[in-house]
Amino acid sequence: MNRVCYTYEFAFPSGRKECFKINLDPKKLEPLDPGPPVLPEWTRMGFHQCQGCPLDPTRRPYCPLAVRMAPIVEQMSDVNSVDEVECTVTVDERSITRSATAQEALSSLMGVVVATSGCPVTAFFKPMARFHLPFANPEETYYRAASMYMLGQYYRWQRKLSADLDMIGLKKFYAAVANVNRGMAERLRANKREDGAINAIVLLDTFVRGMPTEVEWTLRDLAPLFEPYLADKHFFE
Repeated sequence: MNRVCYTYEFAFPSGRKECFKINLDPKKLEPLDPGPPVLPEWTRMGFHQCQGCPLDPTRRPYCPLAVRMAPIVEQMSDVNSVDEVECTVTVDERSITRSATAQEALSSLMGVVVATSGCPVTAFFKPMARFHLPFANPEETYYRAASMYMLGQYYRWQRKLSADLDMIGLKKFYAAVANVNRGMAERLRANKREDGAINAIVLLDTFVRGMPTEVEWTLRDLAPLFEPYLADKHFFE
């Protein structure tokens, strides 16, 4: 496999169609396509830079996440969050079609963009983006996030690094991502974009802000499914 490709196709009741393709390096999960040749002012690093951003505007004049979001925002600038759309998502050999609001469809698309944009804060989402689940519900999202984090701890343990089995770091990570979502929403509001893109970010942020409490409830609800791991010692001892 020389690339991982995600395609989002939007079909509006008016007959209008929009298509976005994200081509990524299969190992690093970084964009293979160059960014837009001309970048809008709101993509500059110093334009409402996110709280806690580790990047230096003197060295990186443009925000990597804003750069990757720019084509979507500019192309969908006249779309309202409540507009109905039929969205078809193609990931490798699998396609999923769903009727949704523009806000919901854009939020799903932006979830991939956020993880793979080159933003150092959201890079931890790369494993989830590699196995992207379009239109995931909260329970699916929290389960996948917890599973991703614990697999990351396994790799840390393999390298003789400290492993966080209490998932304290996961909560800290989501707090940092909340700052990114808030910063991106401020960029778009300051640039007076239509609310579709802004509300898509807000919808993502809803998952992020609810994670610390919701993931604990989700894991508690799922615990009975893991009883075989607790009762059967044959494979584990």
